[in-house]
Amino acid sequence: MAGKKITNKIDGWLALDKPEGMTSAHAVNRIKGLLNPKKVGHGGTLDPLASGLLPIALGEATKTVSYVMDGVKVYRFTVRWGQATESDDREGAVIRESDARPDAAAIAAVLPRFLGEISQRPPAYSAIKVGGKRAYDMARAGAAPEMAERRVVLHDLRLLAVEDADHATFECTSGKGFYVRALARDLGDALGTPSHLWALRRTRVGGFHEHQMISLETLESLGHSPGALEHVLSVETALDDIPALALTDTEANRLRSGQSVSLLKRSNLERLRELENGDTVCAMTGGRAVALARFEEGDIRPVRVLNL
Repeated sequence: MAGKKITNKIDGWLALDKPEGMTSAHAVNRIKGLLNPKKVGHGGTLDPLASGLLPIALGEATKTVSYVMDGVKVYRFTVRWGQATESDDREGAVIRESDARPDAAAIAAVLPRFLGEISQRPPAYSAIKVGGKRAYDMARAGAAPEMAERRVVLHDLRLLAVEDADHATFECTSGKGFYVRALARDLGDALGTPSHLWALRRTRVGGFHEHQMISLETLESLGHSPGALEHVLSVETALDDIPALALTDTEANRLRSGQSVSLLKRSNLERLRELENGDTVCAMTGGRAVALARFEEGDIRPVRVLNL
């Protein structure tokens, strides 16, 4: 009888620079095979066409994945004018063409209309379920899924360069559930020409930034050496946007055991100054996260205990 596979106790995040042409699932499997953590997951899928930041959670960090996925994201992307494709990116078949090409002034003029909270129709080739089926499965089978518009947020959109008549490069900062492929399509519609996403690179996800990224090639060259672990970021990196609340050791032990902590004493008023009822906090002690907790009616109640 084969013995149970031995795994490594690794808790934290890798800011992986996912290469173009690889699925997010394949990237996760490569990391799993390399570091052999007890648990592994990722904070926000990147299409195979895209490259860039794919935060990969190891061990206890998997408990914080949802907070990463809710964070803002920054993308650099290139739009190809004059052609619409069935997938809204360069991997799909061309379904419509035009000789019309926008200049830099025309492009800049339409950008403000995409800022703020807007309605967006997701691409037909997406993982959204329509009638219980994945939209991309329906599209590949020749059906035309009805993609309902949804409300999304675009915080910033800038034109970086016009490479030539056919291509322009942008940078955008978006909220959760935003499709850059749909933006590339809609920019062309606003400019009177079909268009699609030509290239895409993600440079930020929540508290993770471009300068923290490491390539698969570098990680694999380090192998199982201590050098590989030097690139593992703390679990708390994913929680930069969540208020931190310092606890005493006694309070921390109560949270670890699943019990709530009352903070109604007058001596705690300073700690509660920035909190509102229902807020999620990162409970800390000794500079280390203890739990994700919720502030309710003067109590801190554990949501996810972190065994660090």
